[in-house]
Amino acid sequence: MFSVLRRNVGRRGVRLLSSLAEPKEPVLRTAIPGPLSMAALDRLSQLQDTRAALFAGDYTKSVGNYIADADGNMLLDMYCQIASIPVGYNNPRLLQAAQSPEMATMLVNRPALGVFPSTEWSAVLEKAFMRVAPAGLDMVFTTAHGSDANELAFKAAFMHHAHKRRGARAWSDKELASVMDNQEPGAPDAAIVSFSHGFHGRTFGALSATRSKAIHKLDIPAFKSWPRVPFPQLQYPLDKFSAENAIEEKRCVDELERVLRTHPVPVAAIIVEPVQSEGGDRHASPEFFRAIRSITRELDVLMIVDEVQTGCGATGTFWAHEQWDLPEAPDMVT
Repeated sequence: MFSVLRRNVGRRGVRLLSSLAEPKEPVLRTAIPGPLSMAALDRLSQLQDTRAALFAGDYTKSVGNYIADADGNMLLDMYCQIASIPVGYNNPRLLQAAQSPEMATMLVNRPALGVFPSTEWSAVLEKAFMRVAPAGLDMVFTTAHGSDANELAFKAAFMHHAHKRRGARAWSDKELASVMDNQEPGAPDAAIVSFSHGFHGRTFGALSATRSKAIHKLDIPAFKSWPRVPFPQLQYPLDKFSAENAIEEKRCVDELERVLRTHPVPVAAIIVEPVQSEGGDRHASPEFFRAIRSITRELDVLMIVDEVQTGCGATGTFWAHEQWDLPEAPDMVT
């Protein structure tokens, strides 16, 4: 959206925050968490569960790669929150855009874009999204966050799968009635395949595809027919273990193909991360991903590439999957 916003906003708040300078090194004034952080978290705990909170951030003083806390500590943030701010804290151009009249109008009116798109929405999509769209993809659908993007991709995959089965005919009365009881044929059984150690979010469908940590999934009902396949565990240094790693990747590719061919529930799509970030910084070779693309194309299964944490330049190219040299583009990128 930033391409269509004004460049010069003479508001004091923007000038103040954009004048922040990164420290040369981390600054530690107290233990972590310090007394002010603990007091803030204690107050917050009366309203929310704060057991996962590490400290209370001060986002008016955070800058660039450094996050400030309530006690004045400045910590080097190696993870960009959860890979969500690749351009750093209080980025001046983002602050400028956020205080523009165009952004204020969108935030205040919160349009239901699927039903009432604004007159300039197509221009926003063209200038802000399509100019960096993954090669081979020509449609975009905006969502609120990464889990939501994956949920939407799953829904699109299931709709595509059902349309292939149904053909051009309209929904039957039986489909329309049965879906209200979550029964077939209106609610057909179909699956998304995901990889061991993958993380795709915490909403219901995304959580069923997530395989990183048990704590994320415990006590939550799941789509039990969604299978898991292995993701390669490479050995390092790569040049020393090239033969072993090739065998490991082939094992994983073979298991994926076996599941896609034999799983008792039809598979609509697979989802894979270019780098398993939350799952332990796990990588695979471009050859591995090219093999996945070849198999999914052969078996008419959609390939979803989850770039929620690797997209927007985090790996050296705007999209990490650009480095794979795929014979055909993924079907969806989130």
